[in-house]
Amino acid sequence: MKSGHSSRMPEESSPRKTPQNVPYQDLPHMVNADGQYLFCRYWKPAATPRGLVFVAHGAGEHCCRYDDLAQMLTGINLFVFAHDHVGHGQSEGDRMVVSDFHVFVRDSLQHIDLMKKDHPGLPVFLLGHSMGGAIAILTTCERPNDFSGLVLISPLVVANPEVATPIKIFAARVLNLVLPNLSLGAIDPNVISRNKKEVESYATDPLVHHGGMKVSFVIQLMNAIAKIERSLPKLTLPILTLHGSPDKLCDIKGSYLLMDTAPSQDKTLKVYDEAYHALHKELPEVTTSVLKEILTWIGQKVSAAEKAPHS
Repeated sequence: MKSGHSSRMPEESSPRKTPQNVPYQDLPHMVNADGQYLFCRYWKPAATPRGLVFVAHGAGEHCCRYDDLAQMLTGINLFVFAHDHVGHGQSEGDRMVVSDFHVFVRDSLQHIDLMKKDHPGLPVFLLGHSMGGAIAILTTCERPNDFSGLVLISPLVVANPEVATPIKIFAARVLNLVLPNLSLGAIDPNVISRNKKEVESYATDPLVHHGGMKVSFVIQLMNAIAKIERSLPKLTLPILTLHGSPDKLCDIKGSYLLMDTAPSQDKTLKVYDEAYHALHKELPEVTTSVLKEILTWIGQKVSAAEKAPHS
C-alpha cells in the first residue's frame, strides 16, 4: 500500500479506544447510529436462556455496577445484557452529555434488537434504575407490545420539587441558550445509600462521573420527564416498581404517579420506608429483599410465558 493512502485508514493505524484508553477491539461493544462506540456487558446463563433482560443504568454511573443483580438473574437462566450509555463509563462521548435524551432510548432499542435476533422468541424484560428507569419507560412506550415486563428501581418519573421550582426551570432554560456547558452541582454520594461501604465504592469508582451535571444534560432530563408524563397511558405491560420513600434523587411521587396513571392490569409498587436511592446497593436487609422481589417477579413472568400457548 502506498504511504500516501495511510491517512485514509485511521482504523488500521489507531484502533478506537475507550475514554480509559482500552482498544474497543478487546472489549464487547456496539456502534450506535451516530458511529459512537458503546461498551457492552453480557451475563450469560449456564443453561439455555429462558428470557432476556436489558439493564439501563442511571446518570453518571455504568453498567458493571449491576453485576450482583445480573449474576442472580442468570441463576434462573436469564440472559442479562447492558451497555454504558453515550457519555458514560467505557463508552464514547463527552462525559454526561447527550444531544437528545432519545439517543439513550434509540441505542437501547438497537441493543435489544441485536439480542432478539440472536435469541428469537424469548420474552424480553427491561430493568432500569433512576435515569435508566426513564430510559426503560420510554423504550417500552416506543414498542408497547414487544416486552414482557418492566422493572423499575427508584425511577426518574417526576422532577424533584426542591430542584425543579418554576424559577429554576426558567433559569436553566435561559442558561442552556448561553452556557449549556455550565456545570451544576454534582450528585452527593451520601444520598445514594445508607450503606457506607456502597457510598465509598461509588465515590471511589473511576468509571463513575464525579463532576457536576451540565445545564444541557439537566434540560435533557427535564425533556424526558415531560415525555414520560405524556407516555404513561401507553404502559399496559406488567410493571414492578421499587422505591425508597425518603429518596432525595428521584422523588417517590413519580412512582405513585406511574401506578395511578399506567393502564397496566398487573402493576406492583413496593415501598421501602427508610431506604435511599440505590435500593440494589442499600443496607443488606433492603438489598436482599429487593433482589429477591425482582428475581421472584421476573421468574413468575417467565414461567407464565413458557406455559402460555404460542400463537
